[in-house]
Amino acid sequence: MEKILITGGAGFIGTNLVFDLVQDPRNKIILFDNLSRPGVEKNLKFILSQGYKNLAFIKGDIRNYKLLKEITRGVKSVVHLAAQVAVTSSVIDPVYDFQVNATGTLYLLEACRQNAKNAIFLYASTNKVYGDLAHLKIKETSARYELVQRPNGISENELLDFHSPYGCSKGAADQYVRDYARIYGMKTIVFRQSCIYGPYQHGNVDQGWVVHFILQNLAHQSVTIYGDGKQVRDLLHVKDLIDAYKKAMYMSGECVGKVFNIGGGTKNSFSLLELISLIEKTTGNKMKYVFDNWRPGDQKVFISENKKIAKEMNWKPKISAKKGVMELISWIKSHPEFYLK
Repeated sequence: MEKILITGGAGFIGTNLVFDLVQDPRNKIILFDNLSRPGVEKNLKFILSQGYKNLAFIKGDIRNYKLLKEITRGVKSVVHLAAQVAVTSSVIDPVYDFQVNATGTLYLLEACRQNAKNAIFLYASTNKVYGDLAHLKIKETSARYELVQRPNGISENELLDFHSPYGCSKGAADQYVRDYARIYGMKTIVFRQSCIYGPYQHGNVDQGWVVHFILQNLAHQSVTIYGDGKQVRDLLHVKDLIDAYKKAMYMSGECVGKVFNIGGGTKNSFSLLELISLIEKTTGNKMKYVFDNWRPGDQKVFISENKKIAKEMNWKPKISAKKGVMELISWIKSHPEFYLK
């Protein structure tokens, strides 16, 4: 039986990953989460209600090294999703942010080195490791910004520029995960993820903006736009992300020690204003919003160039952002129990 540890397993990505991997009875899934993020308890309750025999839940903190040493014994794969995920929260409490994102990741790596050195170790990094990309020439149009020098998006060759405490903590973890492959021979793989969206996401003003905008629109509530709304992100459906995770887990050798940018790409990019327009057309509700100052490290544009992952993993996004967002709106409407307070 394949023992798979998923940290942050009750979160948005974790929940979708658990539901996918648990379908194979050869997998034994260990769902590890401290349940600190609002909404994840509802995800966990639903997961456990399914009665899967090959699933175990362990409540714990990623900063608990002793516990990590216990739960990593014998694991074949680790998907490390547990994190402090908001830039604004990192500015308010940078010490906590670093302890969770950087120290917690180091603890998990070291626990695996001691107990499961041959395990596949996937790390969910972020596009924030590239900073605000202010050195690149930006073109402004009526509804969006465009990268003049990177028309196909940002590749893994872009210089790292950790901006904001969140960028620093995730960037430090990103580099530790890479280095444990170089120094200790561990089978680590880093995914620098763009904007991921889909079912079971409990977004807020700090993180998970696609579902946050949808929920606020359906509730006839306003959203805060930091900046001018022309900032652009490429949207990637969580199902496509999980497809990449699974390819990495089963390909292993060819991808070990490597970093992959992953997102929806240029064809699936939206500015905030463009997404608002799509939501309004789909729901029939006018979106209410107010503007506020740009946040530290905010990128006017981030689009992943998926060339490397397409070549080395034969992966590409299958779900168009427009279709995916419309389907997510329908899913949220049909699953109000996940969002009622």
